[in-house]
Amino acid sequence: MDSRKIGFLLIFVGILFGVILFIFKIYIDQLNASLMALSNGSCFLESGKCVHEKSFLPFVVGISAIIITLGFGVYLILFSRTAKSFEAVQKNILKRISTTKNKELKEERFKILSEGLDEDEKTAITKVKEQDGISQSTLMYRTDLSKSKLSMVLSQLEKKGLITKVKKGKINNIFLKKAL
Repeated sequence: MDSRKIGFLLIFVGILFGVILFIFKIYIDQLNASLMALSNGSCFLESGKCVHEKSFLPFVVGISAIIITLGFGVYLILFSRTAKSFEAVQKNILKRISTTKNKELKEERFKILSEGLDEDEKTAITKVKEQDGISQSTLMYRTDLSKSKLSMVLSQLEKKGLITKVKKGKINNIFLKKAL
């Protein structure tokens, strides 16, 4: 059960106990009044005890229990709001950590992969990674490689299974084959 619902339930129970205690107090006062009437207006009983001498301990305990119940109910209601916002913050932080960790892992894998490539291949695959689906002509300008040199580099990368060329009319678009 949700802590907020439990809090409302405790507040309801506390109010109910308060009403019962109030009714009980009125009933006790009425009994005292009827005892005084039976003893001809005297407040002393046959045992010598005064009717007005009563212990307030049950009422103090009852009121204390009601206050504790109401306080705990209010605490649960307020705590459930705090807990929900805290859980949302926690989930957001965990999501950020996971995203950052995935990015770092991808970067680390790419770094390890690029160590096995020559300089022209590194340059080309880095630019393709920056803009997946880049046209071959745009890649030529970004890498400062000649058309023939870029074509050879892309062929080597394609043989290694790192990129794919997708032909769209007269244009080749270059995509990373695996998520690097």
